[in-house]
Amino acid sequence: MPDTRVSFSEDAFSNDGFSEDQLSRQRRVAEGFGADAARYDRTRPSYPEGLLHRIVGARTGLDVLDVGCGTGILARQFQAAGCTVLGVEPDPRMAGFARGRGLEVEESTFEDWKPAGRSFDAVVAGQTWHWLDPAVGAVRAAQALRPGGQLTVFWNAEVPPPQVLRSFGEIYRRVVPDSLVARQWTASTLDGYTMLSGKAADGMQQAGVFDAAQEWRFHWEKSYTRDEWLDQMPTHGDLGQHSADQVAKVREGISAVIDAMGGGFTMGYTTVAVNAALILA
Repeated sequence: MPDTRVSFSEDAFSNDGFSEDQLSRQRRVAEGFGADAARYDRTRPSYPEGLLHRIVGARTGLDVLDVGCGTGILARQFQAAGCTVLGVEPDPRMAGFARGRGLEVEESTFEDWKPAGRSFDAVVAGQTWHWLDPAVGAVRAAQALRPGGQLTVFWNAEVPPPQVLRSFGEIYRRVVPDSLVARQWTASTLDGYTMLSGKAADGMQQAGVFDAAQEWRFHWEKSYTRDEWLDQMPTHGDLGQHSADQVAKVREGISAVIDAMGGGFTMGYTTVAVNAALILA
C-alpha cells in the first residue's frame, strides 16, 4: 500500500500483465475515486457466492478482516453470510461511506494497521492486494490470523465478449489513445490478474507460516443496460483525467455501440482467488 491515503479499491491491467509504471499511474488515478464513493458502491460488481462459500463454508459467526474495504461491497456480503467484519481502509471518504452502511472501519494502510491483540478467522482482500508487497502483506495477515485461519485474496477479471472488447477498444484508442483505459481495452483483464495471483501465492509461501497456496476460479456473468454501463465507467481507469470533450466523445461512442447491441450486453467475469491457511502452532 502506498504512503499516500489512497483508496485501494481500483485495479489496473494490461495485455502484458502489470508494470510498476502502470501501478503507479493507477494509484494516482485511484486517489480520485473516493470523491464519488456512492457511484463506486452503486456500480462496482460484488463477488460470487461460490467464493464466499469456499471461505465461510457452513460456519457462522466468523471474524473477518477486510483489507482495503473501500465502500464495503465485499464486507457487506460477509456480514450477510453471518460474519463479523472489520474493514481497514486508508481513504477517509471511502471509510466514511462504509461506516454509513453499517460497517466498522479503521482508517489506516494495512502496513501501519495494528491488530492490538485482536485476531481473526479470515483475512480477505478483494481487488486490493496489488497495492501491497505480497510477502509483506502475507506477514501482516499472519499476525492478525488465528491458528488455522485463512488468507484469501482475489480479483474480478472482466472477460468481455469479442464484439464489446473490439468496439469499446476502438473508441478509447481513437479518442484517448495515450490513456490507461485505452490500453486496458486491448484484452481481457484475466492475464494480468493471473500474474498477480501467482505473485500473491509466492508471497504467502515466502512468509513461511502458511500451508501451500491454492488458486480458485469462479466464472460468472453480469448484464448491463447502456445507462448502467455508462454510470460505472468513471470508476475504471483514467478517463476522468481527460477533457470534458474527450469524455463526452467516449460516452457518445460507447452509447452508440451498446444501442446497436439492443441497449445492453452481458459482461463475463472470472474471479481469480488465492487462498492459504495459517499453519497450526
